[in-house]
Amino acid sequence: MNDLLSLIVHHGYMVISVVVFAEAIGVPVPGAVALVAGGAAVASRDLNGPAAVLFAVAAMLLADSLLYVLGSRTGWVILKFLCRISIDPETCVLRSAESFYKRGRTTLVVAKFIPGVSTMAAPLAGSMKMPFLQFLGLDFLGASAYALAYGAVGFVFRDFVAKIVSGFRTAGHAVEIVIIIAVIGFVGYRVSLYWKHRGDRVVPRIQVAALAAKLKAEGLEKILLADVRSHGYYSAGAVRIPGAIRIEPNNLSAEIKQFPRDKDMYLYCTCRSEATSASVAHLLRTSGFSAFVIVGGLAAWRRAGNPLETVPATDVVHLPTFSR
Repeated sequence: MNDLLSLIVHHGYMVISVVVFAEAIGVPVPGAVALVAGGAAVASRDLNGPAAVLFAVAAMLLADSLLYVLGSRTGWVILKFLCRISIDPETCVLRSAESFYKRGRTTLVVAKFIPGVSTMAAPLAGSMKMPFLQFLGLDFLGASAYALAYGAVGFVFRDFVAKIVSGFRTAGHAVEIVIIIAVIGFVGYRVSLYWKHRGDRVVPRIQVAALAAKLKAEGLEKILLADVRSHGYYSAGAVRIPGAIRIEPNNLSAEIKQFPRDKDMYLYCTCRSEATSASVAHLLRTSGFSAFVIVGGLAAWRRAGNPLETVPATDVVHLPTFSR
């Protein structure tokens, strides 16, 4: 923080702009700390208050606008990328979008203050077709509140900020301990997820080549192909393995009553390590079904040059959008 204060004093508005832009775009940098340091610099008359706020807000609006456009152009692709840390990115996208829609447009006003949501809000607004001018207005309010709130803290508690800097100089070991605890906590979280989904790993798998040969020999009379991608991934032109049915993993308890018990079920998705299909297959097997996971999912089937078919219009389900 001492280095950040020094940079802000010497290079002023540019440093604040770069740091808050990077934070808004998703880079893990301390945007709030930069604003607090900027407020302290304003209090010591090294920076002009209105100019500092203007540069910070403009940088955040630029970053959020880029994410909005990216969300509107790529749809769920960017959201899936932002959910990579989740063991199941497909349901992460679905839940984030539905939560954002239910809480309404004003979520953008407070999004900057909520870690995680601050990065997801702009591309979600783009993906869910929120009018750009409306997005820009709400995002401006949120960015202004964020800049003013943390800038005011630095301005009012300028002397306290100086003490914090002094404290950082003498508390190096304490900071190291905090970092170590944070790393241990993260590892513990990942281990808990691994343990929670341990049953998914024992689900039997089948290679694409073996399944293709089985389909050629037996047809679909004794085989049921199931596409368990979350419905947020369906769009015009989406494809699937010919003859596959769609299973909504978030509604499995209701749909399970319709599945035949005299057929082997082969499931696929598009997430890493077949997370969704393995989870659904495990639940099906505990309910008495003969369920298997297709290794590599739809991507492996496509790479092998096997046939695909367009998803029927009746199976295309769209999430609510702000344009409706």
